[in-house]
Amino acid sequence: MEVKIRPGDALWYYSQLFRIPLNLIIDSNPNINPDALTAGQSIIIPGFTMQTIQVKQGDSLWKIAGARNISVDSLLLLNQDINPNQLTIGASVKVPKRIITKLVNGKRRYDYATLTRDIEALKAAYPFIKINHIGKSVLNKSIQEIRIGEGSKKVHFNGSFHANEWITTSVLMSYLNEYLLSLTNGTTIKGAKTLPFYQSIDLSIVPMVNPDGVDLVLNGPNESNREEVIGINEGSTDFTGWKANIRGVDLNNQYPANWEIEKERKKPKAPAPRDYPGDAPLTEPEAQAMAELAQKEKFQSVLAFHTQGKEFYWGYEGLEPPESKVLANEFARISGYEAIQYVDSHAGYKDWFIQEFRKPGFTMELGKGINPLPLSQFDEIYRDVLGIFLAALYM
Repeated sequence: MEVKIRPGDALWYYSQLFRIPLNLIIDSNPNINPDALTAGQSIIIPGFTMQTIQVKQGDSLWKIAGARNISVDSLLLLNQDINPNQLTIGASVKVPKRIITKLVNGKRRYDYATLTRDIEALKAAYPFIKINHIGKSVLNKSIQEIRIGEGSKKVHFNGSFHANEWITTSVLMSYLNEYLLSLTNGTTIKGAKTLPFYQSIDLSIVPMVNPDGVDLVLNGPNESNREEVIGINEGSTDFTGWKANIRGVDLNNQYPANWEIEKERKKPKAPAPRDYPGDAPLTEPEAQAMAELAQKEKFQSVLAFHTQGKEFYWGYEGLEPPESKVLANEFARISGYEAIQYVDSHAGYKDWFIQEFRKPGFTMELGKGINPLPLSQFDEIYRDVLGIFLAALYM
């Protein structure tokens, strides 16, 4: 919600007026010097939208404010061009409206267009988040990273490395939305206050690593690649089993962590709907973007969200640090998921991250069944794994 600064106003006053933490207002207005405000400047108040109502017989700003449990001065701030003592019936009055419900509806088929719309909506409502474009997919879709928080500890989550595991994107976006609502409304999540997380954690989320693959599973091929992907899919137009990127390379078999072992033992020796690790490590632009992000940011921990199994993997070749076990035990306790230290697998993002940085890395296998998991599992997954989302920020 945009407001115009009045003479003598300060951002700390707006924080009190709208009951929004001051640092969220400051971070929503990076081009504004909070110590040198100028009357008439525009600033954004996060977590609010603006409504317009028409004055009725007997209305006053005091009555309008009282009916909505808001301050009269918030109305005066938004309506600097009206005389509060001479309201005209039918005149328009701008009214601040706090956002108290989710903008993200995760319980639906969640393709790249849906993700992009939701990111735009969240950025408009909560401009203290940052949206970075870390790379392009094969079909030139932007791979988007969401950053939130001002802390020094960097934590990273990602989803939809695998195309038919797209429900991980909708779960992550729903968690993000709940986190934002908690920050701007002063509420808790599972009893935890979230503003301390914002102050101590710099959270990175890449909700859809494989946008081309997700769109293929959900929407089918487009005319430009129809013949190619149907050929890779052995003539079938059923893409529900497709895990790879649009070129038939499994992005979670693309990392230089004993990649040669996976290359040798994987059955596909050419592009396939799943399991083909490519001709060499990091040939695919999506895998390259994720590796470059980790190299640049040096995250303290990484959680890669996959499906299915109600379990997670937390070790690699004995290279994981001692704190990985502490985190794994906590994740298992609060979720009921099984913690598995080692699994006979290589070349995954988690494997490479542990090998490269010697920091905690996790592959989270959400839900249970056959991929793609049905949306009927969304609520259960959301409930079971929400504690992991929080614990990853606590630790």
